[in-house]
Amino acid sequence: MATDQNIRSIRRALISVSDKSGIAAFAAALHERGVEIVSTGGTARLLSEQGIAVREVASVTGFPEIMDGRVKTLHPRIHGGLLGRRGIDDAVMAEHEIGPIDLLCVNLYPFEETTKKAGCTLADAIENIDIGGPAMIRAAAKNHRDVAVLTDPDAYAEVLEELDAHGGTTTALRHRLAVRAFSHTARYDGAIAAYLGCRDGSGEVTEPFPPLWTLQVEKVSEMRYGENPHQRAAFYRDLEVATASVTSARFVQGKTLSYNNIADTDAALECVKAFSEPTCVIVKHANPCGVASAADLVTAYERAFAVDPTSAFGGIIAVNGTLDEKLAAAILGRQFVEVVIAPQVSEGAAAAFAGKPNVRVLESGAWSLAPVAELDCKRVRGGLLVQDRDTAVLDMQQLQVVTERAPSDAEWADLRFAWEVVRHVKSNAIVFAGGGRTLGIGAGQMSRVFSARIAVEKAAEAGLALSGSVLASDAFFPFRDGIDQAAAAGAAAVIQPGGSQRDQEVIDAANEHGLAMVFTGMRHFRH
Repeated sequence: MATDQNIRSIRRALISVSDKSGIAAFAAALHERGVEIVSTGGTARLLSEQGIAVREVASVTGFPEIMDGRVKTLHPRIHGGLLGRRGIDDAVMAEHEIGPIDLLCVNLYPFEETTKKAGCTLADAIENIDIGGPAMIRAAAKNHRDVAVLTDPDAYAEVLEELDAHGGTTTALRHRLAVRAFSHTARYDGAIAAYLGCRDGSGEVTEPFPPLWTLQVEKVSEMRYGENPHQRAAFYRDLEVATASVTSARFVQGKTLSYNNIADTDAALECVKAFSEPTCVIVKHANPCGVASAADLVTAYERAFAVDPTSAFGGIIAVNGTLDEKLAAAILGRQFVEVVIAPQVSEGAAAAFAGKPNVRVLESGAWSLAPVAELDCKRVRGGLLVQDRDTAVLDMQQLQVVTERAPSDAEWADLRFAWEVVRHVKSNAIVFAGGGRTLGIGAGQMSRVFSARIAVEKAAEAGLALSGSVLASDAFFPFRDGIDQAAAAGAAAVIQPGGSQRDQEVIDAANEHGLAMVFTGMRHFRH
């Protein structure tokens, strides 16, 4: 028996889990260390089938499981065993024949998983609301001075290591596990409240957003500083993290990502996801400065870099294919880069970048081209703005050619390309493109005309001709001056949402210049 006040021996464990991954091995390891196992329902059957000695909860409570298992652990001999304070409540526990429970291993009915399934009914959802589980978890977590509570299979090995090292659990471990436990039940209750809050009593969805939304995120790391050195910062991930994101990416090599690195890498990766052909996106300060598609990634990178070599210096590079040795050599031979992210990173590429420890290399994993329905959030002082993420797909059937001249086939291809890019550029956004790459980008200006002027200047600086190019605007042109400017620069076609009170004036200007113009009926503001 452990004598250290900070160590708590485990003589008795209660195990009742919905997610049974690894539980048999964990229970067997506890049993080998002399721990009595108490369990319920399906968990007890599983452990028994594995040859692990297990005691049913009903034999502890003296009361059978009832109501199809709805009531089984809600009993003083369970909660007293979890809540009893060692050295304080021993007499009352003995009086009522309550045995202490030193370790609780519980995870909850799969409410979120159930509600995500097609055809899930309100009755299905309600039956997957766990009652006894959260009650036990909270009881054990409250009494973590004496009780260890496990809600995640990832903690099994950690507990066994402490048992072997110390003969029991340490105060530090029990505290960490209690924090995880309260986070677990908070998220669970938040998911239930959000689901029910969007529905009426029959289960019909009545609200797109719940009246109370609990957003739970997990700290990945603390950072050296935020956007500026005087600001403290930390990096958190959404527990519903999507695959192929900067949050879930594998860190291949390089320095720790900074606050700005993460924001810019996210911008680059989300932009390059829009393309199926080999494409490279280079981002600087959250805006694409060069985007290009080609037959291979090396060519795509070289074309993207040539769009704005000045801005590309110290930028973020994202590609939508394997980062191999050839592409690594092309990047390293041409520019200083902060971050490179790709779905896959070859061993040769990793070896090439190993000589550049300041360059961060990330492997995001593959992604689907199908849009994913997600919520997008932005903090304001005292509140949170929440909206659907802008993943709208351009419907070619709904595009409206509003000018006398329709785009040529080549212009159509460039218009679609430019439209995919412009949604990732800060408003007011103007993108000139041609031949499957951007030629000039104007971002974040108070006037759309000034954004166009900057885009033209960027193209001139890079020595790229705009004759025959196309122009994409994230929002409508309120006056004809933007079209006049596009025509003067050499643009042959324009894609924009339309919807201005002066649309006809703008259309007339396009016709005067012989431009083809397409209305999308869709705006892509990005603030």
